[in-house]
Amino acid sequence: MKPRAARLTETSLIEAVRRRAIGGEGIRVGIGDDGAVLEPTAGATLIATTDLLVEDIHFRRRYAEPADIGWKSLAVNLSDVAAMGGRPRWALIALACPAATTMEEVEAFYGGLLALGAEHGVALVGGDTSSSPAGWFVNVTVLGETTGAPRRRSGARPGDVVAVTGTLGRAAAGLAVLDRPKAPAGVPADTLADVTTAHLRPRPRVAEGQWLGAAEGVTAMIDLSDGLATDLTHVAQESGVGARVTVDRLPVAESTRAVARALGGDALAWATGGGEDYELLLTCGPGAFARLSESLERATGARLTPIGEIEAGRAVAFVDARGRARPAAPGWEHFVTGRRRG
Repeated sequence: MKPRAARLTETSLIEAVRRRAIGGEGIRVGIGDDGAVLEPTAGATLIATTDLLVEDIHFRRRYAEPADIGWKSLAVNLSDVAAMGGRPRWALIALACPAATTMEEVEAFYGGLLALGAEHGVALVGGDTSSSPAGWFVNVTVLGETTGAPRRRSGARPGDVVAVTGTLGRAAAGLAVLDRPKAPAGVPADTLADVTTAHLRPRPRVAEGQWLGAAEGVTAMIDLSDGLATDLTHVAQESGVGARVTVDRLPVAESTRAVARALGGDALAWATGGGEDYELLLTCGPGAFARLSESLERATGARLTPIGEIEAGRAVAFVDARGRARPAAPGWEHFVTGRRRG
């Protein structure tokens, strides 16, 4: 006989979180009081970011396990801190879930979240819990710090190189696979695992962000959460410049191309508009790119690919190798009917 699932109560949930929360430096008071008391590194500047994840908008319980949801909810915030060149330090988690949710599911949620936090030295220092009338809602706030000037979206200059870490489109390819009732035929299991893991458990570029935050020559940076087309436009708007991307240069993973062939999908559209890659997009002086690329790979193992240039004006254009305009899929936009992320 299957054992009965433990009943979830607010008190039991808080106690379970408190037992599992890891400590860390700079925590004067952690979970248990009305607020955490934290002590940043002397001379450091704080970076604060928050993200809200909503069931059936950012994830589906049909294929996202509680541990996946916990992991991803922290990952998207760590990525924001990384994009500003910061070191993530502390996290606060607000979770609302239906009354039928079991303690085992909540334990798994925090297990996934804390596993990623442990990788990057991020401590859970507080939050809130609530019942939900329908679906899961997760809000995470992360505090990070930097001892230098935070990297921003507003520093790009005409003539700068536009570059990205890693590859693009894997998360969107993973979503296309997960949304199907069964796996596409003829696609190797490791290929499917590569793209679905990219969607369910993205790996924020924390070490890369800190390295680039301290490196000379980087002029602007952003993480690719909403899609290349949208996020590059954010940089262009904040910097008061235009940009030109050559789509033939985009680092699209072979796993993404394989899934696109199997499903009749568009790998380029996934790379430009799929979103949730959580790679870093940066701009740098043209004379700095080679040095940054070689040194970043040597320091972190991450590859940096040049995909375009910053231009005068305000237009963001996508072209092929011959300079002909190519359509770029629009990235994520909330409040657009019929669209969802996960």
